[in-house]
Amino acid sequence: MSKIKIVTDSTAYIEKEFAELNDITIVPLSVNFEGSVSNEGYPGEFDEFFERLSTSKDFPTTSQPSVGAFAEVYERAISEGNEVIVLTISSKLSGTYNSANTAAVLVNASKISVIDTETVAANLRVLTELALNLSKEGLSRAEIVSSIEAQKKKMGIRLTVGTLEYLKKGGRLSNTSALIGSLLNIKPIIALKDGKLEPVDKVRGRRKALERISDDITEDVKEINIAHIFALDEATELKEELAKKYPNAKIGIQVLGPVVGAHLGPKALGVLTKY
Repeated sequence: MSKIKIVTDSTAYIEKEFAELNDITIVPLSVNFEGSVSNEGYPGEFDEFFERLSTSKDFPTTSQPSVGAFAEVYERAISEGNEVIVLTISSKLSGTYNSANTAAVLVNASKISVIDTETVAANLRVLTELALNLSKEGLSRAEIVSSIEAQKKKMGIRLTVGTLEYLKKGGRLSNTSALIGSLLNIKPIIALKDGKLEPVDKVRGRRKALERISDDITEDVKEINIAHIFALDEATELKEELAKKYPNAKIGIQVLGPVVGAHLGPKALGVLTKY
């Protein structure tokens, strides 16, 4: 029986050491900022980017991996006797899924399954780890894909930002709305709906925003990941609160990287759930 190679992209924010230890291949998205293009990198490598972002007049753009980048990974995996499962960031947030799928058709679609997870960040990591664990248990590629497709429908994302500035710079908020929101200390609550990040609510004050996000979690939650940018103290405090409220849930903390974080900015904080 063929082995199964697990592939994901850099927006899962999986640590480099964990990926190497478990033979997970990470295909990076790239960031164009202040005249240079670089791969997104791994957790532990993001601080310099966000420090520059907080003072720069430039606003970064991001790019999906090329078809060739995925094709190279597939060809190597198949030559080593593997089948391949690829889990990508939501196709409504990036063209990464399209690149991965096109490469599969070009290389050998009969041995490659590409999954649009319709999510990102910690939830993409959770699905990737699920695929990894199921492959270790000896499940077939089709069985693993079926499990991932079922699980991805039982996940959620709610987040808020420290400032409206980066939503404005990224074109997701008008100058007028950003100005009024800042004056009134309005904090938007952004959710992942049908694979796309959309504002779903707004409250006055960050504390109320975090309380609203926490209240959206239901008691049957199995795993909670708190994602942040330069907000570790708040994330740690929130983790302690959620651990008391949901004692049966596995709770972790994750940093967000440049591709997702550029549009949110420093002090962004989110809660990602698995049911």
